[in-house]
Amino acid sequence: MLLIDTERFSDRDDVQQALLRRMLFSLVDRVLLTAGVDQTMRLRADRGDAVMELIDPAVPLTTLLRALLTDLPAELRAMNRMAASSTQLRLRAVLAGGYVAIDEYDGWVGTDLNDACRLLDADPLRAALRERAGDFVLCVSESVHAGIVRHQHTGIPAEEFTHITVPTKNGPLPAWLHGPLPTLANPSATPPPADPTPASPAPAPATRPAGAAAAGGIEFHGTNHGAIANQITGGITFGTPGERR
Repeated sequence: MLLIDTERFSDRDDVQQALLRRMLFSLVDRVLLTAGVDQTMRLRADRGDAVMELIDPAVPLTTLLRALLTDLPAELRAMNRMAASSTQLRLRAVLAGGYVAIDEYDGWVGTDLNDACRLLDADPLRAALRERAGDFVLCVSESVHAGIVRHQHTGIPAEEFTHITVPTKNGPLPAWLHGPLPTLANPSATPPPADPTPASPAPAPATRPAGAAAAGGIEFHGTNHGAIANQITGGITFGTPGERR
């Protein structure tokens, strides 16, 4: 199963969308033909801004994966060099293996296909395309990695694939992203968590007990006949009225 989706397709007007679709279909046709996949060895489902291809299992998966790693990015760069900025084609792709049934309505049914669609829509794949300078990002399913990638076939460098886990309503879905993790999904690229120990509260301002004098000042308890700016004028009566000191 090969699924390819166009970034920001709905942001374009109708004329641009029509051109992007022609570019996408033409690109996929050329890359699959390079991998030895002719029209008799594939079935296509048109999804508007995306395309899904069921590939005959007789096609060597190594050949198809090499074409996605080398031929597709090269073809896409050449295509975008000739396109206006408003019709630059940027793509996410998923290569997965599994079983798909085609019903009497020509519909495609299968859990493996559902999982591939979830990978295509996953945040790590979207974030990787946003952050990278290139126009293409590829993810492979766990089965493709286990059966092909990890064996270091020629032209398929296993060290360039990074393990990811996509949360779904049916549980975690493992997969492998070609290239580094995007910042969004890379814990080491995020700032460390704040110190969980709460900061000590600031000490409360000291209060003077009743009757205590302020440092360097005078506490008056009686009749003050004149205290201005820490200077005393006039008489001060302490204690019993009428007693002068």
